[in-house]
Amino acid sequence: MRAAHRPLLTALAVAATAVAGTVTAAVDTTPAHAAGCTGYVGLTFDDGPSNAQTPALLNALRQNGLRATMFNEGRYAAAYPAQVRAEAAAGMWIGNHSYTHPHLTQQSQAQIDSEVSRTQQAIAAAGGGTPKLFRPPYGETNATLQAVEAKYGLTQIVWDVDSQDWNGASTDAIVQAVSRLANGQLILMHEWPANTLAAIPRIPQTLAGKGLCAGRISPQTGRAVAP
Repeated sequence: MRAAHRPLLTALAVAATAVAGTVTAAVDTTPAHAAGCTGYVGLTFDDGPSNAQTPALLNALRQNGLRATMFNEGRYAAAYPAQVRAEAAAGMWIGNHSYTHPHLTQQSQAQIDSEVSRTQQAIAAAGGGTPKLFRPPYGETNATLQAVEAKYGLTQIVWDVDSQDWNGASTDAIVQAVSRLANGQLILMHEWPANTLAAIPRIPQTLAGKGLCAGRISPQTGRAVAP
């Protein structure tokens, strides 16, 4: 939704509700194009949370009627628990992205277990719930990691489209990457690139042009579904 149209839509929604006799504070929590969703995609943001970037990211997502899955590193969840709570309060889903973002396929099963379990604990302790989704750092996986994921009831989530925001992709390139998504697919983004933050206001219209909306990731299938 274009930012210029939001105040008018909100005003109209308030007016319409007032006529009915009740004004609700949550008049603009659903994207205007939600009724036209013919499919869903998963927006994912890795490497948070932080005091530096998370508040602005959450604000941009909320302002544009988007929900996303935040794959948090355990060390940052432990350091910034208030941001984990903010993610949950903003309606985001929170996944496990390991504790220190190592190359897990080069580690022993005990080391992998520590990376996964400590992150589960850190996110839960911060108020983010117990994650059901795990994103392996660098998208690297093997049978040992998958066995640990299974131990903790985690579904491994990689991605279909890489926005390349970690590699200096421009805002236009990130929006273009979003436009390549198809129903059920997931896109890899990160919370720290400035160009990613700048791309967020353009995401709803880009998805709406294909009849798509942002959804959650199903732990059963690993695909994007309706929230």
